[in-house]
Amino acid sequence: MFERIIAIIIKEFIELRRDNSARFRLIVPTILQMLLFGYAATYEVYHVSTAVLDLDHSQESRELLSHFTASNRFDVVEEARSQRDITAAIDRSDAAVALVIHAGFAELLRKGRSAPLQVIVDGTNSNTALIALGYVNAIAANFAKDYATDLAQRISGTAGARQVQVVLEQRPWFNPDLNGRWFFVPGLIGTLTLVIVVNLTAFAIVREREVGTLEQIMVSPIRPVEFILGKTVPFFVIGLFQVALIVAVGTLWFQVPFAGNPLVLVLGSVLFLLSTLALGLLISTLCSTQQQAFSLNFFILNPFFILSGFSFPISSMPQVLQWLTYVNPLRYYLVVIRGTFLKGVGLGVLWPELAAMAAIALILLATSILRFRKSLE
Repeated sequence: MFERIIAIIIKEFIELRRDNSARFRLIVPTILQMLLFGYAATYEVYHVSTAVLDLDHSQESRELLSHFTASNRFDVVEEARSQRDITAAIDRSDAAVALVIHAGFAELLRKGRSAPLQVIVDGTNSNTALIALGYVNAIAANFAKDYATDLAQRISGTAGARQVQVVLEQRPWFNPDLNGRWFFVPGLIGTLTLVIVVNLTAFAIVREREVGTLEQIMVSPIRPVEFILGKTVPFFVIGLFQVALIVAVGTLWFQVPFAGNPLVLVLGSVLFLLSTLALGLLISTLCSTQQQAFSLNFFILNPFFILSGFSFPISSMPQVLQWLTYVNPLRYYLVVIRGTFLKGVGLGVLWPELAAMAAIALILLATSILRFRKSLE
């Protein structure tokens, strides 16, 4: 039995060694996608194109605008002269944010009253608009605090500046600088591995069927279970290599810290790879051509990505979609990766996710083997 399995494993590695393009696809695209997502995928917003309209022309209004220009969050691309210029800048998408300071702004501040700052945002990209509004609120609040302190000092001296204030002190855990890459880069380990391993497994068996070699192998003494093991073990090894490669790029290039136990990450990766191998095998039993396998991969992997929590919070999804996420192994693997990388948690916290991936792997493997037997008959 083991001799026949080893023979198939050796056959798969020989085919991989002969296929230069396959070796290229396993390494170069993975690194390129890692770098692309690592730099491009982020929730942080910088250099938002901004138009300003200062109708007050006072020292206070210029001081407020200087708070925005000093930040790397906003780039002033147009200094408007009228409300019509603001409307045109937003309509042409020359500016995503517009700041309007009305006349009397400084006078209200000097009287100790609230002075409005009008903010107009292009809501076409709602995510960018919401994040930009958050930055505007933070900068405006900082300006108001500094101005109130300075006004109190000028009116009542040093003693007047001693006013009761509630100061917000942020203490983010596990990611002190709120670096978006620390969130996205660990997640790329799961998403890239899912795509690569599922495609390898599905296409390998379908290709055997399409060229007619599957029937020749099945008339030999080898049994279906031995054939499946011999086919999937090489892809399991390749999957482990892919995980190690992406982890190395994430930790060495993007400087994402790893605070957990490497053995917990390895265990989670093994269970996740078993799940993805079983999924690829199941796809191969449902398809007779590589074109069908490609179409089915696209149909399955996209929902897996969307329903994993990689970029969209699961808690924000409708209840029905939240239920569907429980059959998605990527959902659990992302929790394991981010938990081990950033939080440093171990089996005591992550065992439900590990158990869920183990159950999914067993169910998919059993279903795949039964489907494979049936397809041979």
